[in-house]
Amino acid sequence: MRRPIIAGNWKMYKTPSEAVDFVKRLLEAASTAGGVEVVVAPPFPALMPVREALAGSDIALAAQNMFWEVEGAFTGEVSPVMLAEIGCRYVILGHSERRRYFGETNAGVNRKARAALDRGLVPIVCVGESLAEREFGLTEKVVTAQVEECLAGLAPAAVAVMVVAYEPIWAIGTGRTASPEDAQDACAHIRRLVARLFGPEAAERLRIQYGGSVKPDNTRDLMSRPDIDGALVGGASLKVEGFAGIVRECQKAVQS
Repeated sequence: MRRPIIAGNWKMYKTPSEAVDFVKRLLEAASTAGGVEVVVAPPFPALMPVREALAGSDIALAAQNMFWEVEGAFTGEVSPVMLAEIGCRYVILGHSERRRYFGETNAGVNRKARAALDRGLVPIVCVGESLAEREFGLTEKVVTAQVEECLAGLAPAAVAVMVVAYEPIWAIGTGRTASPEDAQDACAHIRRLVARLFGPEAAERLRIQYGGSVKPDNTRDLMSRPDIDGALVGGASLKVEGFAGIVRECQKAVQS
């Protein structure tokens, strides 16, 4: 059985001191999250102090991005070696905001995923369609291309340990959420695609998250779907009670 994973992407919010205060309160609020893996992804300056605040806990640390080279003259970039050394377990790759504002491509995400896996990091690879693509009935076509190109050339065993986050762009930060049925359909499509590309074992083990205006009141319905294995949470992860509420609702879905 796949263990659900709830990851909070804080984007460009929270100073290091604010981040440490947040995780201390989160450890109290989400201390009974048995059966659910909890991950937080602070901005780069907060990674070290948050790691120290999380020491001895079950909450995992993620980075929001990385470069594919180990080292070099790449001003402003951070390597997978650096992230691994400071205790990151996960790294978010290919978020729609990275694609939109910084020109990231599927090929670049693929290079980053390979580099992350080589250094023991677990990639959370984001895919999802725009509103226009959805309205033209292109969801499966767009997501298929993203999955094929972002995971190209990876071994089935590597894909099996990864996380894919289906985040319809039109639902990120808008308050609009894909219906549980639509989210399930997209995640099921991803799993079928991975089975075709990498085999049934990899598809069965791969965890697929939904992301896009996830809140405590819609979490249980989303998480009760057979191919949705968690959530990549944006805005709701910035408040302790909201994020802890999502974790608790996911736990209830697992137990029901």
